[in-house]
Amino acid sequence: MTDPGFRPTHVVPGDGLPAWETPDPGRPTVPLDPLLPVQLLQRRGDWGQVLCSNGWSAWVDGRRLLAVPRDPPAADAPMARTADPRPLLLRAEETLARYRAAVTALADGSLDGEAFQARTRGLRIGLVVDGDSVWLYDPDHGRWVYTDGTALHTHAADAAPRAAPEPSGHPPTQVVTDGPTRVVAPDGDVR
Repeated sequence: MTDPGFRPTHVVPGDGLPAWETPDPGRPTVPLDPLLPVQLLQRRGDWGQVLCSNGWSAWVDGRRLLAVPRDPPAADAPMARTADPRPLLLRAEETLARYRAAVTALADGSLDGEAFQARTRGLRIGLVVDGDSVWLYDPDHGRWVYTDGTALHTHAADAAPRAAPEPSGHPPTQVVTDGPTRVVAPDGDVR
């Protein structure tokens, strides 16, 4: 039964999502179903605590949740910086050009194997284009993102979610979403 106060803020990706009892990879629980609407309660670094419509909550890799839009974007509005795939596409082009230049130098003999390894060390690129769908590797965030040209969505991440450092040793704040958004401090004060 759906709680009448339940308002989904996100949807689970189409391939489902592993879930954990606590923000600890050693405590897995039942995975969440594909396209399940959830309400994001709080974040701890990459982890996100979600609430399902039946009242069950779990911790997930919050980077993979798909946000439920509030209002449709204006047709003539520019893409938001986070939704714009062009910076990642440019970085992929630049990385590929650096790799291609090193391969060319190796092939024509102006670069030896050791210099080739040194020149290409640390280069990371990933790009799959399938019609209007593109998967790009984002090395700054260690994740694969998907785009259809209008928005970027995390498709897969290199590592398990990690917690953000606690500021001043205080527990994280909690977002309460029953009605207007309120932030509840660790001491219970509503701000």
